[in-house]
Amino acid sequence: MFAQPLVPFGNSLVLSFLLAASPIFVTLIMMGVLRRPAWQATLGGLIIGLVMAVTVWKLPVSLAFASITNGMVFSFLPVMWIALSALFLFNIATQTGRFDAFRMWIIKHLPNDRRVMLVVLGFCFSAALEGVAGFGTPVAITSALLIMLGFPALEALTYVLIFNSAPVAFGGLGIPITVLSSITGLPAPVLGSTIGLQLAPFACLIPFYVVALYAGWRSIKQLWPVLLVAGGSFALTMVLVSTYISYNLSNVLSSSVSLVVTILFLKVWSPAPDAAYAIDAAHLTQAPAKAGAWQGPHWQGWIPWIVVILVVIVWDTLHLSKIGATPVHWPGLDKQVFISLYQKPYAAIWNFEPLGTGTAIFVSAILTALLTGASAKQFSAALVTTAKQGWLAVITVALTIGLAFLMNYSGMTYTLGYGVASTGVLFPLVSVFLGWIAVFLTGSDTSGNALFGNLQVAAAHQLSLDPVLFASANSAGGVMGKMISPQNITTGVAVTSLKGQEGVVLARTFKHSIFLTLLMGLVVVFQQYVLR
Repeated sequence: MFAQPLVPFGNSLVLSFLLAASPIFVTLIMMGVLRRPAWQATLGGLIIGLVMAVTVWKLPVSLAFASITNGMVFSFLPVMWIALSALFLFNIATQTGRFDAFRMWIIKHLPNDRRVMLVVLGFCFSAALEGVAGFGTPVAITSALLIMLGFPALEALTYVLIFNSAPVAFGGLGIPITVLSSITGLPAPVLGSTIGLQLAPFACLIPFYVVALYAGWRSIKQLWPVLLVAGGSFALTMVLVSTYISYNLSNVLSSSVSLVVTILFLKVWSPAPDAAYAIDAAHLTQAPAKAGAWQGPHWQGWIPWIVVILVVIVWDTLHLSKIGATPVHWPGLDKQVFISLYQKPYAAIWNFEPLGTGTAIFVSAILTALLTGASAKQFSAALVTTAKQGWLAVITVALTIGLAFLMNYSGMTYTLGYGVASTGVLFPLVSVFLGWIAVFLTGSDTSGNALFGNLQVAAAHQLSLDPVLFASANSAGGVMGKMISPQNITTGVAVTSLKGQEGVVLARTFKHSIFLTLLMGLVVVFQQYVLR
């Protein structure tokens, strides 16, 4: 059995930490500085990671390749199966005219102001999609909608990526928190309540923050009532639901309440018209209809999104994902590695779930096709378009999660965690960056919690700090890494004109990711040293 070394290089934690971080540095530099496509950047990171794992951490080559293949298989099922199914739903909506109908409904029922559209769609609507799908698809779908309303592709994608931070911890019906509880042994309702309190200030802040980036402080003065309603209703509902009802429903209910309340509020209040942010006349008309194309009422644009939310909730309530679920002990890897930090063997179990969330979303797409009367030609066109949009994202995500698994099983990730946990009194400030690193690598707050949840608890016990607070900080800090994850960005650009320009997107979001993670660190410091 291979035992992971925590300080493998020169008996120096600092040098070992830097070498462990080298694959991350390479990926960030290639994407953000050299502006290489995400698949090239993640391939570069994977190559460096493989060299470090084998030569410095002394991971046997057979275990190295077993861990990479395990990660790549996991990247497709469940990760990209969810993303591809959601993209297929989006393309069904597009092919049947319902996506353009949704755009026209928004134009008809909201003020003619791109700033308002950005908040309602980029924050409220995107959060609702995050609650059921995640893995970058809310970013792809919402940014495509904003582009149809006249936003430049880079602006639309950047702002939606930033908006997509607050809902992530409760995404997928709260699965990140369920995993965090199972890993740490801490009660899930308490974790959910704590994370809700940690993220509430950011839910209020994010609409103000993004509108300030997009349109400046003058627009804050003009729009503050609707920004407060959108962010405040989301934050208040999130705290109430995660504390008193169920963390599983926190994001779905929070985003739904925020979306409905904000739209209703805009019926009685609207900002003063500002010609600088009015939607161009070219985007106010319905897309030209093809011969025989559907030309029905605009309210039918809601059908795909209502269907997917209802199906996923029912699917989860009936536990349909458990049917046929089979744990696969990965050959040549399962319990062949000893985690020195936790003093236990490292399991390698791939949970094969043929009826998982991805299948639920795929069923939603089929139901949407039936309800909207999609023809065989439209259905096949949606499938072909999804394949064209998604193949590069599949490769990129496979490389990214392959690297994440390699770093996990070699011990490189645990060296990073051990280094951060050794900061002593500064740990409450930097602990959030553990979650940030994990979500950057895996693109998933769920995986980030599985990776570092236990480490946060162990460090908290050693430093006589609150373990619940720091397990929660791992998840809350991780959501800020979502906006720079190659997986999230690659899926997001799939439906835009920015394919191959993931580095440009990363360069736009990176500083905001760091800034917001630091703010989250200050929230954790306040909770630990002032409120307790």
